[in-house]
Amino acid sequence: MVPADQGGGVMRADLFADDITGLDEALEAVDGFDRALVAGLLRPQPAQSAGLTGLAHAVAGTPLSERVAEAAGKAAGGAASEDHFLALAAARTALLGSVHDALMTRIEEATGRTRAEATVPAPAGKQGANLLTAARSWLADLARCGWQGIDHEVVSGAAPVVSAMLPDPALRRLATLLDGFAAELAASCPGLSMERIPARRWADLWSRALLLTVPGAADVPVTGTATGRLLPLGIDVHEHATAVQAQVHAVFEPADGSTPRLVRAGATAPKPDTVVGAGLWQLLRPHMSLLAAIGEGRSMELTDMPVTTEGDLIWSDEHARRGEPADAFVTARVALPTATGAATAPLDRHPARIAVPVFLEGYAATKDDDAVTFTLAAGPLAVDTDRIPTAGPLTPEAVAASGACIGLLRWDAGTYRVQPLAVETTVRKKAVAIHAGGWAGGTTDKAGVKAEKAATDAVAVLRERAGRLLRK
Repeated sequence: MVPADQGGGVMRADLFADDITGLDEALEAVDGFDRALVAGLLRPQPAQSAGLTGLAHAVAGTPLSERVAEAAGKAAGGAASEDHFLALAAARTALLGSVHDALMTRIEEATGRTRAEATVPAPAGKQGANLLTAARSWLADLARCGWQGIDHEVVSGAAPVVSAMLPDPALRRLATLLDGFAAELAASCPGLSMERIPARRWADLWSRALLLTVPGAADVPVTGTATGRLLPLGIDVHEHATAVQAQVHAVFEPADGSTPRLVRAGATAPKPDTVVGAGLWQLLRPHMSLLAAIGEGRSMELTDMPVTTEGDLIWSDEHARRGEPADAFVTARVALPTATGAATAPLDRHPARIAVPVFLEGYAATKDDDAVTFTLAAGPLAVDTDRIPTAGPLTPEAVAASGACIGLLRWDAGTYRVQPLAVETTVRKKAVAIHAGGWAGGTTDKAGVKAEKAATDAVAVLRERAGRLLRK
């Protein structure tokens, strides 16, 4: 029998099947604008003009209404300036922000947990104003030529801007975004030869980059410090051909006895494309002692660790020491239900950014081909096994055989899904916990040891080659 209360995780999965008023209309307005960007706004066709008008109508009655209506009209006539493109990007971002908020409200209803209110800090300054203007000019050129019109000449316009921005820490966030965006575009040139254009993704990157050209928008203020106990729940791994990130989701218990809250801590490292699987941890461990603690199943004691209002710990090993043993599933059962969710920064209010820690147990797991579903007392919930990293022992088969799960609740392709971070299952008649980040601190697993050795050899060869180049 499936229990009615899933212990502080998804208690009302039936709510996820209910329609959210206005959500489809908001997404359709976004899609219409995204389609307009595909062919470019240098000489818009009627269908593109309709997409621009739809975006303006979607924000009618809001503070953005007048500016966006003007921008849509100018863009429909092929006469949009950089400021007009900025207004359109702001409208698109605001619409997706409203979708994010509606989805998060539904998650709060389902989990019974609340989140902190967001605060908007005042911009710290106007560093690099000329470079921000240059970046905005390149993004405006992209909008005019459209994704179908990109070529290497257009895309290469980002290179000098990125090179000039990277030495300035205040501009590095935008520089990194532009660099990655330009690389994706360059790999797809010429645009006319593309069979499939990732319209939503590229419009996301374009809009976000444009808004980050507003002075102060990229500021990430450290608004406080955290002193208390950090109880890890699991690790979410993001891997790219040239970089890897481990994001730790955890419950933080303040030393002053105030309400526990959800926090994140991340470590990022550049990587060669030959380092994959468990070898990734070798690149990440030197940046964060927390990974070793998680591998040992321990908590961390924090003292004056910098933290943002969005719950992101600005990790420094100087402010942390290894704590007592802490079982992630005990944390999920006991501490997670009372933890307050973090606020969301204005520019991060996007459906794709939703990743809410939840705990589920007592469900019935079923596997149909490659799809896994958890059936709870209140209804079914799809499981996103594609997000399980190869850098750990967790597998889709283990998830399908599990009876309890710590995961991240996400919204993807029009539906809620849970991404497993750890599961409790039975192996050889013995209950065991399997974590996606189980190899973060090292492993004796044969597959993990083999991958670590391969990574060690690959990194050693690369370092030797780099040394030879430097000696010449």
